[in-house]
Amino acid sequence: MNPAVGLAAFAAVSVATAIIGFYGLRVSRTTGDFYVASRTVRPWWNASAIGGEYLSAASFLGVAGLILLSGTDALWFPVGYTAGYLMLLLFVAAPLRRSGAYTIPDFTEARLDSRAVRRVTSLVVVLVGWLYIVPQLHGAALAIRITTGLPGWVGPVAVVAVVCITVTAGGMRSITFVQAFQYWLKLTALAVPVLFIVFALAGTGPDAVADAAVNPTAAAPAGPYQTISLLVALLFGTLGLPHVLVRFYTNPDGQTARRTTLIVLGLLSVFYLFPTALGLIGRMFTPDLARSGQADALVLLLPGRLIGGPAGDLLSALVVAGAFAAFLSTTSGLVVSLAGVISQDVLGGGVRGFQLAAVLSAVVPLGIAMMTQSLALAGSVGLVFAFTASTICPVLLLGIWWRGLTDVGAIAGMVTGGVLCGGALIAGPLFGGAGAPPWLAVPAAWTVPAAFAVTVLVSRATANRVPRTLTRLMTRLHTPERPLATER
Repeated sequence: MNPAVGLAAFAAVSVATAIIGFYGLRVSRTTGDFYVASRTVRPWWNASAIGGEYLSAASFLGVAGLILLSGTDALWFPVGYTAGYLMLLLFVAAPLRRSGAYTIPDFTEARLDSRAVRRVTSLVVVLVGWLYIVPQLHGAALAIRITTGLPGWVGPVAVVAVVCITVTAGGMRSITFVQAFQYWLKLTALAVPVLFIVFALAGTGPDAVADAAVNPTAAAPAGPYQTISLLVALLFGTLGLPHVLVRFYTNPDGQTARRTTLIVLGLLSVFYLFPTALGLIGRMFTPDLARSGQADALVLLLPGRLIGGPAGDLLSALVVAGAFAAFLSTTSGLVVSLAGVISQDVLGGGVRGFQLAAVLSAVVPLGIAMMTQSLALAGSVGLVFAFTASTICPVLLLGIWWRGLTDVGAIAGMVTGGVLCGGALIAGPLFGGAGAPPWLAVPAAWTVPAAFAVTVLVSRATANRVPRTLTRLMTRLHTPERPLATER
């Protein structure tokens, strides 16, 4: 790929993001605009924005790379990512919106009437957010190195610079416009190359496609434990992602939150068709990328390999633009959610506190990314899902649906899940490396039940600490609002 084409694609996405972000600045005036877009984002806009921030480097680059390596075993990733939103629809979306909170720590403090729970929740949310941003920056380093030949550090620095500018300029209101645009750019950036490649390869027999899907290229088939643990991580981890949950605070009411989630399910289902197709095509025609350790670069390299010429360069530029949009949109969503938490808990709230917190939220993971090396993108994000499922998810689900939850139980559950899951993720590479036992490499199957069990048992042992405000708050969470006039 011509390096100038890659640079032009990066520059075009950056400029478009900045322009749309500054448009958002024109309509961002209040603190509510910066934190939750004044709770006025309609379902289609919000669903597109959620798709923009949720479809990260792991979805855009990592899913195709895992399918290249593992075939049908890797299909559990897009299935789990999408099914997690069904869990959100059924159990979280509307009650969370009705809570009236700005952030997850706001919700846990209101539900349990405890500043201690808020502090622990804030710490976990910030940790999850930083862990999630790091793979996005690793993906940016990979993309800039592969497509332009520039040093890898240029990609993460560019992502953080653009994100800081757009987030501090307009907050949630601005980022909503940006992320909605970036979802459709990412979808186009994968769909168009797939269509061109399919037309170019129309003479390939169906047997080759079936063989590519079934026969692994480089990795051994996953066992039942790995599959179950992965699904537990993806299904329950989605319920605790801070940048996803904060989106439901921007809907006008609980009904529109549910409608938003339904639309997101459709948008995700359509999107994941294309990285899956690219992964299968890669198994047929570019298996050397798996052997050379470049599986995550498959989406970036495939159009140039199979189409070539000026058309291949243009398709590659489109893919590069989509990849950079993936890094920007997910990082933006995470920075907005973290800035809301840090500014309220540390910097006293307000617009200026939000802006300072946004810069801090982006710079810290940049430093971590510079000091670490990338794992497989989808795999590394899957580990973050496991950690989130073991910490935030139990408190959120039980806080919405179980009256017996107490502040001591919530803290005990988060600490237990964090220590068990974090310890397993650290111990795996230290003691086993690539050959770490499955229960350490993918620990969600036992860390998530352990976190739920500890939360319930400790809450039952401290039943006298159930807050007196519980009935009023639970009524608010589970009583449907009257629809707005514009929604009738």
